[in-house]
Amino acid sequence: MKKNWNSRSLGSRFQHKIFYAVIRTFGRRAAYALLRLVVLWFVLFSPAVRRKAGHYLGRRFPGHGAWARLQDTYRLCLGFGRVLVDRAVLGILGPGEPVAGHEDRARLKALLAEGRGLILVTAHVGGWQHAMATLETLGAPVSLLIHRDGGDVDKHFFEHGEGGPPFTLLDPADYLGSTLRMLQVLWAGEVLCIMGDRGMGSGTVAVDFLGGPVLVPFSPYKLASATGAPIAVIFAFEQEGRMTLQLAQTIRVPDGLGRKPAAYRPYAEQFSRALERFVADHPYQFFNFFDLWSI
Repeated sequence: MKKNWNSRSLGSRFQHKIFYAVIRTFGRRAAYALLRLVVLWFVLFSPAVRRKAGHYLGRRFPGHGAWARLQDTYRLCLGFGRVLVDRAVLGILGPGEPVAGHEDRARLKALLAEGRGLILVTAHVGGWQHAMATLETLGAPVSLLIHRDGGDVDKHFFEHGEGGPPFTLLDPADYLGSTLRMLQVLWAGEVLCIMGDRGMGSGTVAVDFLGGPVLVPFSPYKLASATGAPIAVIFAFEQEGRMTLQLAQTIRVPDGLGRKPAAYRPYAEQFSRALERFVADHPYQFFNFFDLWSI
């Protein structure tokens, strides 16, 4: 299974433990203060960090010069670091303010009430794990399709306690097994969440994003065609210190589109357009630190 990205952590396990200790002892604000220093060091002295951030920033801000690009890199990396701190705070200290607004929860519940299950397609933007932590309010079991690299030492919020995740984890690397389980989730009228911005292996289709082609998975749209489940594109973002969950778009896929990837490109493009609107409004909350366009 080929992919042009990995989720290996930048910091070591020991460095992450320092942040966890600061959170437990002094709280979120102290961790933010330490984070600013750490991010500044990496941005100034790590060409690899600047290069990885530059793949996206060069397309989002094509007219920015060297000084503006350095500021962009700092703001993007700081935003990512805040997400890591926030998810650790969620696991160590517990939830703070609620995430989703009442209106969007009601809309999601209405889609779920159609009785064919609900597919949530999200992306590695903002505090997506905060969004996942609140999905139990929908009143149905939630399964999350997620792949974890062996070098990823960032703890998910549920790994800081003993209760386990509030949802079922499915690994896309287990292709046949996960496909059957995903179908079972939707046939049971439950919620299935899939990342729509990172493709693995041959199960991808090319769509345009920020002026160039990228590969995204078409499995959400194929599942929707097979089961009749509606798709809700959701993004979580930080605004004025509060995490907000946005229902960005609803996608309906016709029944019986078959196996050819090209049949699902129009629906993957709807997701891509929604993601472009998101990064237009929240340019420093897009966290794919690799070259999506190297296909």
